[in-house]
Amino acid sequence: MQEIRLFNTLSRTKEAFVPLESLRVTMYQCGPTVYSTQHIGNLRAAVMGDLVVRALRHLGYTVTFVRNYTDVGHLTSDEDEGEDKLEKGAKRESMSPEAIAEKYIRQYEDDITALNLMPPSVAPRATEHIGDIIDMVSSLITKGYAYTTDLAVYFDVSQAKDYTRLSGQDEDALRAGAGTGEVSDPAKKNPRDFALWFFKASAHARALQTWSSPFSSPLVQHGEGFPGWHIECSAMSNTYLGATMDIHMGGIEHVSVHHTNEIAQSEASNGVPPARYWMHNEHLLVDNTKMSKSQGTGYALDDIRSHGYNPLALRYFFLQAHYRSKQNFTWEALDAASRGLQKLYVAMRELPRENTASPHQETMKRFDTALADDINVPQALAVAHEILSSDISPAEKCATLIAMDSVLGLGLAEQTSVEIPSDILSLVHEREAYRARGDYANADRMRDELKAKGYEIKDTAEGARAVRTS
Repeated sequence: MQEIRLFNTLSRTKEAFVPLESLRVTMYQCGPTVYSTQHIGNLRAAVMGDLVVRALRHLGYTVTFVRNYTDVGHLTSDEDEGEDKLEKGAKRESMSPEAIAEKYIRQYEDDITALNLMPPSVAPRATEHIGDIIDMVSSLITKGYAYTTDLAVYFDVSQAKDYTRLSGQDEDALRAGAGTGEVSDPAKKNPRDFALWFFKASAHARALQTWSSPFSSPLVQHGEGFPGWHIECSAMSNTYLGATMDIHMGGIEHVSVHHTNEIAQSEASNGVPPARYWMHNEHLLVDNTKMSKSQGTGYALDDIRSHGYNPLALRYFFLQAHYRSKQNFTWEALDAASRGLQKLYVAMRELPRENTASPHQETMKRFDTALADDINVPQALAVAHEILSSDISPAEKCATLIAMDSVLGLGLAEQTSVEIPSDILSLVHEREAYRARGDYANADRMRDELKAKGYEIKDTAEGARAVRTS
């Protein structure tokens, strides 16, 4: 089997990928917080995870893939300040947090289906795993890694081993700066300590989603409260993938806080590292700036559709940049991606389907080599386009592109040849008659008329043919 090399954020190098079990991969990706419509930057992250899973499966691995939904506990700050995002969404739309979560999970799943993402093995919700979360927090208290105040249960960062090894931040500098800001809970031992469980008290006295717990506070009965955001992912990944998984993936913005805290609490609870390889996708920009709803650039998939684009044109656009590279979205770039996708579609409609044809092995080897180099999908896509002008047989081209599409996910196999309407065929014959008489002005007029109707003339050895372009 071909060696795969993945960039591991933990070591800051490309490493040979060796899963815990031969030919079997366990992978977790941080999913969306479902309090509003997901913008296309969030959707790009999902597509990047999908490409990793597809590539690993294509290269011969069985993959158990978990992508969660955060439906409680993610405050408007990624740390421990602000309002629960689900409650913010509930107030905005005069709905319950549960109804908000249900609404935006359905919308997200519609979006990722339109982008042709494969479903995860499991898509757990944090609210379905409160018991698992409580068990992990209890374990951390028992082992001396967590402590309780009147307002919350906190992880004691001073007890963590090499706390900042994922982010590479200087711990001494962090300690020096940690005491300069305002601390909402004066009983915290260290401002960097993070909440594992918030009690329904103080700023959260009116929390809408709470559960009883074995943790004690004089301000609430039965330890009533809700989990912190970081502990949710640790509990869910532990439930479905065990104490140590092969790959943990998420956005680059999670490195310094969310994933750093996941490592600290999971390792403290289980005694082993939670993941062997940490993969992080970079941000999507719009017009070379950060996406902003207030600036009208927080685009959703519906915005892509309303501009007349196939959602798979957006997927094709995402394929053009490596997951570890920033990507800049513009409408001009999406238009170019749409043309690139249509070029593949037109080619597929022209190629013959032969059940006996096999993918071209040398071309597939180059495709696989690109994927094995840290999931280099842009290079793999370039190999797919090179096929169109190659001298391999049409049947092999077709079989090869279909094999590649198990990773690319562009729906190439669905692009079958279509019956050409009789009025289009008449225009083709009329154009050929003009050409035969040397009347190129009228031949060009026929060509333009066909183009306006969505067809392109292809001159082949067998004569002129009309090919649908949309």
